[in-house]
Amino acid sequence: MTILTQLRAIRLLALGMLLILPAASGAQQRPPILEKLTKTYGLESFGQIEAIRYTFNAEAPGLNVSRSWTWEPKTDQVTYEGKDKSGNPVKVTYLRSQLGSQPANVRDDIDPGFLNDNYWLLLPLHFSWDTNAAIEDAGVQKLPQGSGSAERVVVKYSSDGGYSPGDTWELYVGSDDRIEEMAYHRGGTPKLEVFATWADYKKAGPLLFSLDHRGTRNGDPLHLFFSNVAVKLVGSNTWMDAR
Repeated sequence: MTILTQLRAIRLLALGMLLILPAASGAQQRPPILEKLTKTYGLESFGQIEAIRYTFNAEAPGLNVSRSWTWEPKTDQVTYEGKDKSGNPVKVTYLRSQLGSQPANVRDDIDPGFLNDNYWLLLPLHFSWDTNAAIEDAGVQKLPQGSGSAERVVVKYSSDGGYSPGDTWELYVGSDDRIEEMAYHRGGTPKLEVFATWADYKKAGPLLFSLDHRGTRNGDPLHLFFSNVAVKLVGSNTWMDAR
């Protein structure tokens, strides 16, 4: 388990909306599909990872975001390169364990952005790390938008506490144990807030990433994608690019 998942409260910025997930409340029984899913994305080898770098890009009406990160999970050190609210270039490195002593822009803007982007990049792994997420295997169902069918996995966070309790994800997992489509409901409401495909799969070291997501945000077109993705293994100074 990484330092990132040991926080008392996990903040997730869902494309402009701040969600605070409640603290872990003890391990729950997980269906076998979760183990297969996380194995596919490289969870068993995550201990080999010294650092991950990536650029998160999101395009939607009224939204054009590009943020570059380097995350060292063993120390929970984050380096951010991007722009501030005024469009000025920013580069900052900080330890998340010392977030309370950081400037307001790091606490209120940069770190919530880091959590959002990190969840998008490593979503299946976070569902395994976050023990307060209840996970249900709902069986094989028709894909919401694509042709064919996939195994529907429902992930719901606790309704106790938190800024937006009950957040729910629906993952549609193919026969290769890769996510094909995803739906997100804020606060567990029936209204669909984000729908996205998972495509352009590439590996960097032992980790598998989906680098391209297309769909909708509140009914408007959404394109979210990652670039410059690479990992550095423990004991190595060489970045391994996603390919």
